[in-house]
Parts: sequence; C-alpha cells; structure tokens
Amino acid sequence: MPALAALPPVVVARGKASFPGPERDTMTMRRVISLLPLMLSLSLAGTGQEKQEPVKRLRTTVELVLVPVTVKDSAGNAVLDLRQEDFRIFDDGVEQKISVFSAEPFPLSVVLLVDDDLPPRTADFVDKSLGAVSGGLGPRDEAAVILFEQFPRTVVEFIADNDKFHDALKRVELVKHTASQESPALNGPPRLNTAPIETGVPSASRVANKGSKNLDDAILAAGQMLRERGRDRRKIILIVSDGKNSRNNTASREDVMRVLLSSDISVYAVGVSEAVLNRGTSALAKYAVTTGGDVFYAPGRGGLENNYSRVLDEARNQYTLAYTPQGNDRAKEYHALEVRARRASLTVLTRDGYFLAVTP
Repeated sequence: MPALAALPPVVVARGKASFPGPERDTMTMRRVISLLPLMLSLSLAGTGQEKQEPVKRLRTTVELVLVPVTVKDSAGNAVLDLRQEDFRIFDDGVEQKISVFSAEPFPLSVVLLVDDDLPPRTADFVDKSLGAVSGGLGPRDEAAVILFEQFPRTVVEFIADNDKFHDALKRVELVKHTASQESPALNGPPRLNTAPIETGVPSASRVANKGSKNLDDAILAAGQMLRERGRDRRKIILIVSDGKNSRNNTASREDVMRVLLSSDISVYAVGVSEAVLNRGTSALAKYAVTTGGDVFYAPGRGGLENNYSRVLDEARNQYTLAYTPQGNDRAKEYHALEVRARRASLTVLTRDGYFLAVTP
C-alpha cells in the first residue's frame, strides 16, 4: 500500500443525495471546482516552514472540506427542497460556518467491485445484470471493474466512453462454482429474476476455498485505484457481494478506512445471497455507513438492475456543503464529522469523519 504520508493535505468529506437546488442559494459547481486549486495551493504554502520545526506536528492552515449529503424523510424518500440554512455542520463537535452550498451534480468515477465467489445461481443473475450498470452512467462519468475472491484483479481499467464500457461489461464473466471446480459456459434461457436466495450450501470447491474471500483487501484495491481521480468527481466503490469476509485479509479494516476517508471515497453496496438475509450486519453495511454511502439488497436480477440505477443517481446528485475548519484541534489526523438538518424527522447520510495528512 502506498505511504499514507503521500495523501493530499486537502480532503473532501462526502455523503450522498439526489436533488435540484434553489438557484438563489446555490453556488454553481463550476465555482466550487474553481476554489479547489486555490485552496490546495494555499494549504501547501507552509510546507517549507514545517520542515524547520521537526518536533512539532504542524497542520496546514487552510483546508476546504466538502461534504456531500443525502437527506431522506421517514419513508426513505429523498428530500429535495432544503436550503443552506437548513443544515448545520459539526467538526469534532464544533459547529462550522458553511461557506459553499450547492445541489449541482458531480461526474462519477466508479469502481464496480464484484464478488467472484458466489453460489452458482446467484453468480448467474449477477453476471447477467452487470450490463445494466452502464445504463446508469452519464456522458461525463468513468468506470472500471475489479473482480475479487481471495485476491482482487482488475478486469476493466477506467473507461470514460459509456458504449465501450458496456461492451467491456459484456465480456466479464463470473466463476460458476461447481463440485468439480469447473466454470461451464452458460447455456439455455436466462433464469427468472425471482430466483430464490441461495445460502451457499458448500460444494467441494467452496469447502476448499472456505474463508478465503478477502473483502477488505478488495475494497483497498478499489480505493487505491480511485484515490488519484480528481476532486471535481464523486469517487465511489459499487460492491456487489454476499458480504462474506475472511480473517485472512492482508489489510485491516482500519487501513482500508484510512485510505477511503483520506481520498474522499464512498462505498455503495448491493447485497445478494446471504447478505439479503443478514442485512445491516455484514461488512458491506459497515463500510457504506462509515463512508457516507448506502446499501441495498437484491434477491434477484431485477432488484440488482434497479439498485444500480438508484446507487448511481444518489452518488451523482447530492447536496454539497463546504467549510474551512475553525475552532478544533488541527494537529489531529482524524476529525469526526456530523451534519444535521434543522427540519424535524429527516435522516442525513454523510461520512463519519475524515483524515487530514499530518506533517511530522
């Protein structure tokens, strides 16, 4: 894993939502993006002085923290009519002044992370559903694909052309585990979208590979792939998995979270197979909640395809708030983040916090 000291000192804390905003109170995304190079240059200005005082852990003095959020009502529907004054932001418990408010959409950088160790029928309908991901991408989006089992492997590098990405997805084929460890080609008519949930009754191959699905390592690989994409893009990992995670990961969950929260990456998950039965308790839900993403569940192919669209819409279209931190301890690497809505009975989804690089 690359040295964490190389992480950029300006971070953007993000969440999610899908809403148009009032023109009178909305700064256009062009102005938001134009601020970032200036803030970055200001934040780097003190590095020469920091080297002269090696004993102290000094922070850069200017950081623009961007915080995309999703707001939902009690029925789980997106709330579309909030203004800047409807939000409050707290950094380490200290309320901050919102300096930027926008509801403009961002283009997406997506890593589609697909579980390649699923029960046969589940692998079948996941395989057939992947082409629908391209239908949720816009002309300014880009996407890549990683398959994972014991080890992650990149099968499609970032592609910005939607037609080319769709063609690449059609060539992706998941392993269909059988007792003889064969991966037969699919024959005959496709299965119905209402295929029952498989709980993974072990075959010979699955017993041999028991405990070897390294979800943490796979998410880390996706995060490293996304970390250098620009801050003018939403960076998301879209996981399709049953949520199983072995104890044999090379990376710890803390390692993975550090990369995600330092690189403005949100995790969105679509749970299949056992994740549908164990919703809310798997590693998928924990990663999604902590990074300000979301998690959905799909017992069949139709649910998968619908959820791909929901994830991409949520990730692209969000309220974006920004502030320059004041009044808290800037010597700390990690900062807790909280966003509240002044209107009652609303749920605000955003990441739990963010990391800033600290110069020793």
